Amino acid sequence: MPRRPLRVTVATLGVALCAGLATALVGCTTDAGADGGEAGDDQLTAPATGACYDLSPDDVARDTNASGTVECAARHTAETIAVGDLPERFADADRDADALAAWVHEKCTTRFEKHLRADESTAMRTLLSWVWFQPTDAAWEAGARWFRCDLVGGGPGLDGYRSLPESTVGLLREPSDAWMLCSDGETLESGGLVDCTEDHRWRAVTTIKVVPYPDAEYPGDEEVEATTQDYCEDSVDAWLGYPAEFDFAYTWFGQDAWQQGNRRSVCWARTQA
Repeated sequence: MPRRPLRVTVATLGVALCAGLATALVGCTTDAGADGGEAGDDQLTAPATGACYDLSPDDVARDTNASGTVECAARHTAETIAVGDLPERFADADRDADALAAWVHEKCTTRFEKHLRADESTAMRTLLSWVWFQPTDAAWEAGARWFRCDLVGGGPGLDGYRSLPESTVGLLREPSDAWMLCSDGETLESGGLVDCTEDHRWRAVTTIKVVPYPDAEYPGDEEVEATTQDYCEDSVDAWLGYPAEFDFAYTWFGQDAWQQGNRRSVCWARTQA
């Protein structure tokens, strides 16, 4: 059998595949450096679930949001899928505490998957993502301790946000190419991210759980990359039907994403020359 060409990419792609990609998990967390005092309406109680918004990338980049709601039958790029109060242990926490962000990450990721009826692998390979918002500095000082998770129709690296359908419940039960992630570049890094209905050369086809234990320590960049590469070569080979030659790539994530709960890497298959 001829030697298969191998194009490997170590990428931190600017999409959120939530449980998905972001610096790892871009779009799954907001910018911890954003000044909550400059946005938001100092709301002391948790907002409503099921509300729809027409959020922009600038809105999503902030850690608070006071945008007005829109009808879910109208154009909208975000829908609130989970809200709630933080546990008592965060009563005296800083707004940007790592432990708080990790706790919210778990809650929003779980709700994201359940809302869309997506398994963990599908949730890593969709262009849909989520973002979370929290009280402003002033509201936090006044005792507000809530979080809000919004499903959003895209993420950084995509050409704008997609408008969501009126109902998003079960949207990924049988995933449409319109919501799955592809890339149109000669290499994975060089291409723009597109949905899989558009012309593309690469498709995110499988994921690997690097370490099966959620409480495991980060094994280090070299081990994560080596494990990812070995698995993705075999996985993409099988997905393509064991061709004589094939190209594959992979996206793995570093320690920051690990600390937020991500344990998976993404395998990409080249599907067009």
